[in-house]
Amino acid sequence: MVFEQIATGGCQSYLIGCDDTCAAALIDPELSQIDHYIALASRDGVRIRYLIDTHTHADHFSATKELARQLNVPVIMHRASPAPFVDMRLADGEMVVLGKLRLQVLHTPGHTADSMCLQVGDRVFTGDTLLIGGTGRTDLPSGNPESLHDSLFNKLLKLDPALKVYPAHDYKGRSHSTLGDELASNPRLQKRERADFVEMMRTLNLTMPTHITEALRTNMSGGKTVAHLLAAATAKVPFMSLGELKSRVEAKEDDLIVLDVRERDAYEGGHVPGARLLPRGQLELRVNTELPDPTRRILTCCELGYISTLAAATLREMGFLHAVALDGGMKAWRESGYPLTTGRDP
Repeated sequence: MVFEQIATGGCQSYLIGCDDTCAAALIDPELSQIDHYIALASRDGVRIRYLIDTHTHADHFSATKELARQLNVPVIMHRASPAPFVDMRLADGEMVVLGKLRLQVLHTPGHTADSMCLQVGDRVFTGDTLLIGGTGRTDLPSGNPESLHDSLFNKLLKLDPALKVYPAHDYKGRSHSTLGDELASNPRLQKRERADFVEMMRTLNLTMPTHITEALRTNMSGGKTVAHLLAAATAKVPFMSLGELKSRVEAKEDDLIVLDVRERDAYEGGHVPGARLLPRGQLELRVNTELPDPTRRILTCCELGYISTLAAATLREMGFLHAVALDGGMKAWRESGYPLTTGRDP
């Protein structure tokens, strides 16, 4: 069996493959690791045939949809998943055939309604149903402590106690455990009576995951994250350094239009000398009036450099092929002690 465990912060994802057929699957892939997964598969001599999410993630961004687009392979989830881009929807007791490997599906709702575990060989991928020294929380959308109790004590923990546990998260650097070890020492599994377990889960008072709204939105719909949009824009936009812009401003060159895409109050508080104001929210509606010559060289700037990158990408899509973005933003410009003009645009 080909096996790789990939940690991204506390998130754990897995590449598993069949030695004989070179067919592989990715379990719970994370969006920022796409190139890493592809490189690992190439190094291990396997081809990724399936992309599997054990549940709808709320604390990180799934890579399944983007990898499916790049690799032209199916996305697999439980049939209760709300994601419209899922290609193969599985039910309890079904299997994914991966060469000579068989990934057995156990529907284990509780953390989410679509949670499932995957047993293959001597291990079980438990998603967020069972963690090392913990369990998935039940206070997020579609979570249910009663269901989690049933999934744990009436299904997952009735499997062979020697099975190795590989969860979707671990924040203490541990690679795996076993079902037997978890049953014996996991604090949350010591509350074995249903009522006691449910009361415990309902009174954990955990903080909400970072980016929960964005993660749920993108993982449930297949939409793009802000980071994904920025990465796509950065890939097609040239940049100019702060020092280069300063030199051009001091030389009073007139072949470069500096376009400040912040709001008016920020612009009037201090902007690059000679910069024009065109807020990002008005760009598409005013660009024909404000920038009648699409052949001009345009440099966009904003406070931190993110919005200006998106603005430059938009300008290029609209035909302003010489649009560039400032590498950095007005915050860095001010901190460098470079010249500022206050008040309204010239």
